[in-house]
Amino acid sequence: MSTLPDFDGALTFVIPMVSGAGDGRPREGMLIEGPQGWGEFSPLSDDDRLAARWLTAATEAGTVGWPDPVRGRIPVAVTVPAVRADRAHALAAEARGRTVEVTVVAKGSLDDDVARVEAVRDAIGPDGAVRCTVDGAWDVDTAVAAIASLEKAAGGLEFVEQPCLTVEELAAVRRTVDTRIALDVSACHAHDPRSVPFTDAADVVVLKSGPLGGVRRALRVAELSGLPCVVSSSLETSVGLAGGLALAGALPELPFACGLGTVTLLTGDLVARARSLQPVDGWLPVAPMPPAPDPDRMGPFTQTDPDRVAWWRALLQEAQSFSSRQ
Repeated sequence: MSTLPDFDGALTFVIPMVSGAGDGRPREGMLIEGPQGWGEFSPLSDDDRLAARWLTAATEAGTVGWPDPVRGRIPVAVTVPAVRADRAHALAAEARGRTVEVTVVAKGSLDDDVARVEAVRDAIGPDGAVRCTVDGAWDVDTAVAAIASLEKAAGGLEFVEQPCLTVEELAAVRRTVDTRIALDVSACHAHDPRSVPFTDAADVVVLKSGPLGGVRRALRVAELSGLPCVVSSSLETSVGLAGGLALAGALPELPFACGLGTVTLLTGDLVARARSLQPVDGWLPVAPMPPAPDPDRMGPFTQTDPDRVAWWRALLQEAQSFSSRQ
């Protein structure tokens, strides 16, 4: 094992997504080994500032480790991607979780989204919680109208995550609707995560370990927000997802099931099957360190395109350079 993070030996991977998940592109990134174990570097853009935060999160896991948890397991929401209503019904029923996070407006029309939400509600019954995640796709007027339709379809929504892109738009929606609005801090690229005007724009804060710079920095954002928090993933492998679980485990309060059941949206994982973080009956355990990549599982998903390998190594170097200047 390395005495310092082994940037030169970082493993580059590429994993296709299941149908309807994400933006349709494969999930790419790097695994970096440190003296305490492995971390995942998989930013979703080539922005230097964001990449540097991801690098901090990856090296936190492999060097200083994570804060001690206050709970040993985490309630996890079932993630339903933008699939047909019948498939959404099956996914929600099979997972047996009591909270379901439904992707809307990824593709298709609002009618498709309404049908998907209705199907999920039918699958989990009146006592389960339904929430929607939008990924900033709407303007204010569209959001207000769509939320009303989705609220009716669900028979009540727990919250709607990131219906618009900017903090100002979220604040305008929140002033108009009764449904809780959740703000994904990592989506507010124009702001330092520690300075987002949370209370005007949101009722709930969504925390993601990777793009916020790791567990400790995300905990600081949670403290500054003064609002209820929920932890979500950035579609990482189990190596990166373990950081989200560590964050959820360390939060003083955890009022909502977390959006951390997303390994099922990947067509494979990089760790041994027994270590893959797939929820069981709506729960996932908090581990003291990330699982290590398994050579047999890593093999099929090793990035072999030399141009993409070079792109990722260049981004890693840019993230290191940006971090050293701060």
